Amino acid sequence: MNQETAVSHPQLGDPIRNFSVLLSPTPRGARLARLLAVEQLRSWELPLEAPSQIVAELAANATTHGRIPGRDFRLTLYVVGDTLRIEVTDTRGDRLPRLNPAAPQADSGRGLLLVEALADRWGVTLGLPPRKTVWAEMEVGRARHPQG
Repeated sequence: MNQETAVSHPQLGDPIRNFSVLLSPTPRGARLARLLAVEQLRSWELPLEAPSQIVAELAANATTHGRIPGRDFRLTLYVVGDTLRIEVTDTRGDRLPRLNPAAPQADSGRGLLLVEALADRWGVTLGLPPRKTVWAEMEVGRARHPQG
């Protein structure tokens, strides 16, 4: 299930852009998260490279560290004004991400370092148990709004 909405904020007049989709907690689901994000960002005429890398890292973490068989993860993209917010929600609120330097010879463990380098800010929000949302925000400029 995915959805896109455009809602005008009554005071600012800027639309709030939103895209959300549930995906399977598998490597295929993580790849699909990145592909869907790229297509959505392209439709909003926003930068692709850094946001798609952030989506890839957060989705990979959700499928690797936040996976519980049979429980999907959610990718959500918001654009409010000049800010893109990327959220990945999984059902392992008991396993919070930590920013740790990876060993030089390690093949993995650098995902959050990349997120920190590419995003303007990032963090974790606990939801109703057992959920957590890892989010990242970037200043991206104004999204073009489709002609109605």
